[in-house]
Amino acid sequence: MSRNLNIAFLMDPLESLDLDGDTTFALALEAQRRKHKINFFKPEDLMFKFNDVFANICEFELFSTENINKFKYGDKNTKPLKDYDVVMMRQDPPFDMSYITATHILEKLPTSTLVVNNPFEVRNSPEKIFVTNFSHLMPKTIITRSVKDIKDFRAEFSDIIIKPLYGNGGQGVFHVLPEDENFNSILEMFFSQNKEPLMIQEYLKDVRGGDKRIILLNGEAVGAINRIPKLGESRSNMHVGGRPNKTELTDRDMFICNEISESLKMKGLYFVGIDVIGNYITEINVTSPTGIREIRKLNSIAIEEMFWDFIEEKINN
Repeated sequence: MSRNLNIAFLMDPLESLDLDGDTTFALALEAQRRKHKINFFKPEDLMFKFNDVFANICEFELFSTENINKFKYGDKNTKPLKDYDVVMMRQDPPFDMSYITATHILEKLPTSTLVVNNPFEVRNSPEKIFVTNFSHLMPKTIITRSVKDIKDFRAEFSDIIIKPLYGNGGQGVFHVLPEDENFNSILEMFFSQNKEPLMIQEYLKDVRGGDKRIILLNGEAVGAINRIPKLGESRSNMHVGGRPNKTELTDRDMFICNEISESLKMKGLYFVGIDVIGNYITEINVTSPTGIREIRKLNSIAIEEMFWDFIEEKINN
């Protein structure tokens, strides 16, 4: 029989989340159901002191009925994170210096505390760059700040997608049509706001039929939903109005998952979400993948239960 675990969730404040659809809420609720102790802290609560990692942390309690999801915080105290069995790194991007700093600090925890996902590998696997390790599975892509190269790419493929390299939730993603007169203005806007290159991809018409989110647990596909963009929108992210639909994994989906599986397991990226449009993978989300609430509603697959089964076995063996 597995022992009760002491689990620390590094996450955004619960009051800022959509609790009805939030994956972290579902994971924490299942941990609570199993009598594990669940605790909450924010990125700014992390501290490195006298060669130890601490957090200003509190226990929290979750309440969930068919129509109501609520929470209650306990009192905060500064405690060493090495006293916890699991640290769940579930803060949402942007993948900025605050995020990167948190990975550096969590990396200093002893191996007796399991950090999910592995903070070293999370830091080295931003979604839109890590996926290029599998370029044979991707649509045609360039990452650059060169206006000439972007224009040449557009001339070759006509219909393109422009993405900020470290964005999330579909924010800042533009579908640029061949006749779009805003192309130069879009580039000017991006380049005036930051110093990073952009990701430019050929537009995949299959996105009109949906952008599939597949959840992988320890490298194995365990569930999926298809996100349909709303009318007049090229982005299918649920943050911007994408509608989740029931779906099945195709042979091509399974091929993609099998191609990336060993890399995920080797890196300790145990809980991952990938995005697939038609025959192509577009992103590998290792920071705070979402979608398990929708998968449970549509397919009756309880990924949160599978997740804690996996973690309990890993810790207790």
